Amino acid sequence: MTHVVTESCIRCRYTDCVDVCPVDCFRVGPNFLAIDPDECIDCAVCVAECPANAIFAEEDVPSDQQNFIKINADLARKWPSITKTVAPLADADEWKDVKDKLQFLER
Repeated sequence: MTHVVTESCIRCRYTDCVDVCPVDCFRVGPNFLAIDPDECIDCAVCVAECPANAIFAEEDVPSDQQNFIKINADLARKWPSITKTVAPLADADEWKDVKDKLQFLER
């Protein structure tokens, strides 16, 4: 099983989760993080660190966010690894609680 980054991360890209990951499974894109399902060891330490509450265990991904299981897997193959915290996007706090952001995902 793996963990999945969901829609709440779009246009925020907080990286608090990256520092606590023991296996460096996070991948970084322009305005979103993805978890590589082949690297994630399902330890769950990242879940509590996410200020946007965007990370779920695969079996707990909300029904309206199920498409993010495939999105994470696809983007993890394309994007580079991120292993250290970087500043969130400039307007992350404004976007943190916005819903229906999929159209803003930059691939």
